[in-house]
Amino acid sequence: MAHTATAADTHHDAHAHEHHGPQGILKYLWSTDHKMIAMQYLFTGIAMGLIGAYMAYVFRMQTAFPGVNVPGFGQVSPGEYNSLITNHGTIMIFWVAMPVLVAAFGNFLIPLMIGADDMVFPRINRLSYQVFLLSAIVLIVSFFVPGGGFGGAWTAYPPLSAVAEYNQTNLGSSLWLLAVALEFVAFLLGGINFITTLMNSRAPGMRAYDIPLVCWMIVIASILFMLSVGPLIAGAVMLFFDQTLGTGFYDPARGGDPVLWQHLFWFFGHPEVYVVLLPAIGITIDVIATFARKKVFGYKLMLYTTVATGVLSFFVWAHHQFIAGIDPRMANVFTITTLLISVPIAELCFVIIATLYGGSIRLTTPMLWALAFMAEFLIGGVTGIFLGASGADIYFHDTYFVLAHFHYTFFPIAIIGTFAAFTYWFPKMFGRMMNDTLGKIHFWGTIIPFNIIFIPLFVLGIGGEHRRIYNYEHFPELAGEGMFMLRQIATVALLVMLIFQVVFFYNCYVSWKKGEKAGKNPWKANTLEWTTESPPPHGNWPEGLPNVYRGPYEYGHPDRKEDYWPQNQPS
Repeated sequence: MAHTATAADTHHDAHAHEHHGPQGILKYLWSTDHKMIAMQYLFTGIAMGLIGAYMAYVFRMQTAFPGVNVPGFGQVSPGEYNSLITNHGTIMIFWVAMPVLVAAFGNFLIPLMIGADDMVFPRINRLSYQVFLLSAIVLIVSFFVPGGGFGGAWTAYPPLSAVAEYNQTNLGSSLWLLAVALEFVAFLLGGINFITTLMNSRAPGMRAYDIPLVCWMIVIASILFMLSVGPLIAGAVMLFFDQTLGTGFYDPARGGDPVLWQHLFWFFGHPEVYVVLLPAIGITIDVIATFARKKVFGYKLMLYTTVATGVLSFFVWAHHQFIAGIDPRMANVFTITTLLISVPIAELCFVIIATLYGGSIRLTTPMLWALAFMAEFLIGGVTGIFLGASGADIYFHDTYFVLAHFHYTFFPIAIIGTFAAFTYWFPKMFGRMMNDTLGKIHFWGTIIPFNIIFIPLFVLGIGGEHRRIYNYEHFPELAGEGMFMLRQIATVALLVMLIFQVVFFYNCYVSWKKGEKAGKNPWKANTLEWTTESPPPHGNWPEGLPNVYRGPYEYGHPDRKEDYWPQNQPS
């Protein structure tokens, strides 16, 4: 793995990629070009994100102003409320964070950053997106079947998820499960490509430690996904049988165990956090190194720490089950492992801070997003320590404190990390520069309301407010004037944040049509994607594969007049 020997070993046969599917409009649906597939994942993920954001708007309006007709939706029934909160969580994790951070940017960046002309298995790559698109269609269809979309929460705990009389969404729950299963198949196919391409198609001269960290992070995330998803697939098959065939895998009355699902789900669910976290950290590292004009502090340390994080992520799942009847002695074990996994994550954060220290920092829009990722994610990490302690979790479990912590973890990953990547690689994707002023307006219009949304929810959680309650007026102790005011403040802030997303889409459209032409390397960065045209042509490297002479982060080298040193430039 340390070195790829010759160009012949890494270069695909030119004729093998001469035609990437039909021309015309069909090329957008049937292409095997990794860049087109990346765009398909990206735009599908954005579309699903808009659906998820709409759901959040509707159920937040219901919690803040119970019983009102929500503009653009109408009266929210209890069943619809359950369906909205369930599918919002499902969509934002499985149909936004994963397809955008892992699939879209993995597809776009890995071949370009390692100097390959495409993925090793282009047709499998195309199939992965087609299966993913089918999964999204199945999920959307589930909203319109009799009974509506699944309403048993995104974690799908039995018996609520297994018995139609309990969740009242018989067909919707089975379609939801089918959609999740199809999505997992899509990412298994994609992961095969990412891992194989990184290991076998690197440019001549590119050693393991010359690979940009974002590529390593995406590949390690793909390995974590492959290693953790198997038990959940088995559990999902059993849950599907309980729903449709009347089996009793999770029914205690027939010898089943509902807690078994929790074990199978969270054995996957906690590594899943790192499946989406690692690409976001990799993106942050690349952006910060570029705009701090400084070599990454401790490249190998970061890589080894990432591997350690992945290993530890398989030993913390039961901290989600501290109130599920777990043996207190085992609770102590999982409290310790939960605290241990915070050590490598903290180390990654300190390395990024050390990279910033002494740098010539430029506060571009991508840099602002990268710095915001660090700040907001640290709040999520610190508040997670309370939930990792079994004693404190007994009180906080299933309250708004957990919800706020979760969003301070996943919003930086899925949304802030995506905006950092999109604004940074937009010139390479579309050949135009984004408007920096509009970018900064959008940044502040997103970050400030985000904190106003979720800081009050910490207060509500400490006050004992449980989540997934349709109308808090039914609970006098939660219906006080102060609590309602905090819910309304959070809801108004959500509306403000959603309005500012119009600035982002306007900026994208105007920049794509009329933005300043980007050239090959507008950021003066070192990695290989900045050495080809913007946007890259078919095959990526019309003049032949680049040769690599050094690592990806040689900024501010004392022997250079320029403060950057591209990987393909000879000494």
